[in-house]
Amino acid sequence: MIHVRTRFERPSADVVARLGAFSSATIHEAQGRKGALSHRIKPVDPSMSFCGPAVTVKAHPGDNIMAQVGITYAQAGDVVIVAAGELEQSGGFGDVMATGAHAKGLAAFVTDSGVRDSADLRALGFPVFSASICIEGTVKETLGQVNYPLVVGGQLVNPGDILKGDADGVVVVRPEEAEEVVRLCQQREDHEATIRAEHRKQEKTLVELHGLTEKLKAKGLLVEE
Repeated sequence: MIHVRTRFERPSADVVARLGAFSSATIHEAQGRKGALSHRIKPVDPSMSFCGPAVTVKAHPGDNIMAQVGITYAQAGDVVIVAAGELEQSGGFGDVMATGAHAKGLAAFVTDSGVRDSADLRALGFPVFSASICIEGTVKETLGQVNYPLVVGGQLVNPGDILKGDADGVVVVRPEEAEEVVRLCQQREDHEATIRAEHRKQEKTLVELHGLTEKLKAKGLLVEE
């Protein structure tokens, strides 16, 4: 059995950059409300954000040996994403590993497990997203897989899928859909800019601007004047 696959197709840097200009929430909505990883997976600092192709790692719960292998074989701009059984009572990634990942130019580290050394991670500024912050350490014993499809945060993630993360969470985009998602994101952003401008004018109610008048009427909404 091959544990580490080093070859997979990465999306173009151009489409990653253009997709990364939008928020995770905008991307999620624009692509049909799909791709959102579990809400538990959040950055250790709300200011952290990233966008890049996934290097997928399947790790045994409470064991970070494969996370280290994944970082070793990842390339600059990649996002190492680790499925470790959603074990939140575990701190399998800290400032030492983060320093190594940051020095390699990786875009981010994402895990459904826990991390530690959170103050140092925030000071370093390397984007780290996790399901928990936990001081408990991990072992280095059990082999897993790198760059195989995996389920993490309730979503299927393939090597080379584009991951975008920010304060609201992480969303996954299939590379073959990325150009269309960029177009839909821009369309959504333009529409919302128009709506915000109309809100500032205060010429129409929020219900009117959001096209809810007839829907609420059909549902029988009653208002006492």
